[in-house]
Amino acid sequence: MDKFARINFLGAAGVVTGSKFLLETSEKNILIDCGMFQGLKELRELNWSDLPINVRTIDVVLLTHGHLDHVGYLPRLLKQGFTGKIIGTAPTLAIAEIVLTDSAKIHEEDAKKANKEKYTKHNPALPFYTKYEVEKTIAQFQVEMTDKWIVLSEHISYRFQYNGHIIGATFIEIDVNGKRFVFSGDIGRQNDYLLDAPKKPEWADFLFVESTYGNKLHPHEDIEEILSKLIKETILKKGNLIIPSFAVERLQTLMFLLWKLYKKNKIPNIPIFIDSPMGNNVLDVFKRFPKWHKLSMVDYNAMCNHINIVQSYQETWKTIDDKRSKIIIAGSGMVTGGRVLTYLQQLIDEPSTTVLLVGYQAEGTRGRQLQDGAHEMRFYGKYYPVKAKIYSIESLSAHADQNDLLNWMSAIKNIPEKVFLIHGEPNSLDAFRTKIQDTYHWNVTIPKLTDVEKVII
Repeated sequence: MDKFARINFLGAAGVVTGSKFLLETSEKNILIDCGMFQGLKELRELNWSDLPINVRTIDVVLLTHGHLDHVGYLPRLLKQGFTGKIIGTAPTLAIAEIVLTDSAKIHEEDAKKANKEKYTKHNPALPFYTKYEVEKTIAQFQVEMTDKWIVLSEHISYRFQYNGHIIGATFIEIDVNGKRFVFSGDIGRQNDYLLDAPKKPEWADFLFVESTYGNKLHPHEDIEEILSKLIKETILKKGNLIIPSFAVERLQTLMFLLWKLYKKNKIPNIPIFIDSPMGNNVLDVFKRFPKWHKLSMVDYNAMCNHINIVQSYQETWKTIDDKRSKIIIAGSGMVTGGRVLTYLQQLIDEPSTTVLLVGYQAEGTRGRQLQDGAHEMRFYGKYYPVKAKIYSIESLSAHADQNDLLNWMSAIKNIPEKVFLIHGEPNSLDAFRTKIQDTYHWNVTIPKLTDVEKVII
């Protein structure tokens, strides 16, 4: 085997989204994750460009988990000539199928709407990919178990390890000629409502670690108290509490928390509407894979029975027209698309509306604009004044904070040859680099987009 390997940083380098890392060796070329860029316009525009590599030379794709910024580019990869297997855990591939199918539907609908209402400079506007292209992608999925070394070639094997964060999520260890490459994916919290604590790697020659909250500690907020207070205020104002939510994990956590608050008599029986077709499908994944989470089937069924699931776009409008005070949880979590746009378009200019942001808001998203105090918001080509009260809580984040990240690395027995910080904004990456160097005295580097690193194996 050749004594060198190359790592191509094709996404999530210097930014949070678009995770894609190509590990090239003389035996196999492995792509770890294949995500879409989200947020800033200049990043989103990168999605439309072909990758700066020969995609046909990629042998296999390994997925850490099913979020859009880790799987959303897969249909484009196939379009550029990839023909190999796409491998992940069973829940990851189930989530990826839901996410990609939903994404294609939104791309097709947005293109149709933009062409009909002529608020696009593209003539015609085209979907990023179609449902047909997603079906072709899903046909290349292959399930593998966790905790088992899978032989890929004579000198290469890999293993998935449980990582919290969302159902099915893992970090990936790849042994190449005796050297271990560890790709963290997104690392979950030590204490999560629905998931177990992440496992920890015990050896890493080359460590690739996410840094989303590399410069922050999650605040010790009393989530139940905050939710109770906001719900009671909403009822007093005869208004609506709108929670833009990620369909995977966050939505199920919110359902669980609201049901728990009602059970404890901490909130009255206010109508709760879940409007996320994708979120409903993810609920089914929780039912199918009970060993991957902490929720008992008794609690799962009681929680689902307590909440109104919106089934159609027609029901979305019925929910908006419903004059009762209510809680609406709708996708997407960063307010970039999905059903939540319709609710906000209709209700954001009312002082009785409260919007609660419950997760990371990437630069350039409407969620970040709201978090930063925007006085107006653009939906479907028109501007609407923001008169709603905007609240934000960080402690529901599914991402490890700085302490959790350091703890995740604490079981590594050797000194890694190199640590690469990925999946973070510049301030976060820089602060985390300093923290790792001070704590572990390891050699840390921050790669940039399209960097190629050559390492000895």
